[in-house]
Amino acid sequence: MVAVTGSGTTELKEKNHVPYIQFKNLSATGIVKHGFSTRKGGVSTGIFSSMNLNFKRGDDPDAVLENYRRMAAALNMRVEDMVLSDQTHTTNVRVITEEDRGKGILRPQDYSDVDGMITNVPGIVLVTSYADCVPLYFVDPVRKAIGLSHSGWKGTVGHIGQKTVEKMHEVYGSEPKDIVAAIGPSICQSCYEVSDDVAEAFRANFTADEAADILLDKGNGKYQLDLWKANWYVLTDAGILPEHLSVTDLCTACHPDLLWSHRKTNGQRGGLSAFLSLIDTSV
Repeated sequence: MVAVTGSGTTELKEKNHVPYIQFKNLSATGIVKHGFSTRKGGVSTGIFSSMNLNFKRGDDPDAVLENYRRMAAALNMRVEDMVLSDQTHTTNVRVITEEDRGKGILRPQDYSDVDGMITNVPGIVLVTSYADCVPLYFVDPVRKAIGLSHSGWKGTVGHIGQKTVEKMHEVYGSEPKDIVAAIGPSICQSCYEVSDDVAEAFRANFTADEAADILLDKGNGKYQLDLWKANWYVLTDAGILPEHLSVTDLCTACHPDLLWSHRKTNGQRGGLSAFLSLIDTSV
């Protein structure tokens, strides 16, 4: 199995033959369960082999549900407590309450266009889906609140990370300086070529210095885009302290044996998921 270093920020663990990735700084808060899946340890077959956690790509839904059950067991969570996003590359952040428990996995969703979620309800598991885009984890150990957001290039341009922090402040009183955050496994700059229209969107929504740091000009209207660094700027500009922020160095496209990558597979793939849940520390 590929070693996961994450510059010392992440750990690759395994339970019941199901591997998963965790961030050390999130675990150290002592108030959350969390993880990021790999493509291993599931029951799906064919192009979805084996841990596919996406219901919308044509896989057998019973196999996907069994994969969720296996991930839940590995992370000491319950499928019944999961709430799935409805990702369309927006910057919409939904407040998840008790009545949302199970939506998107065991119950129908009554919401759409949701790329970020926050909650302060212990036991509820926030779940977002990936195959190159950036998972953003947020844990406020002071106000006992969490957030989980999906940040592709459109979400990053729209600063969904900042909007998640602002929503946590608005709803729960979270202060950015208290939030512990992580930027999860996703496509790296070397693997992510974009065209000039995408580069121009970043130049329009980041400072000149930030844009110069994020974009590597290859000529001929092509650029290599660093989504990790871009989201680092988004989160630190939002007030998250650098010492509270972990950044992966695990690229989905560089590790096709371990992780799903939309670009690497030309779209013939399953999906990864991020999981985040508050522990009830009152019992």
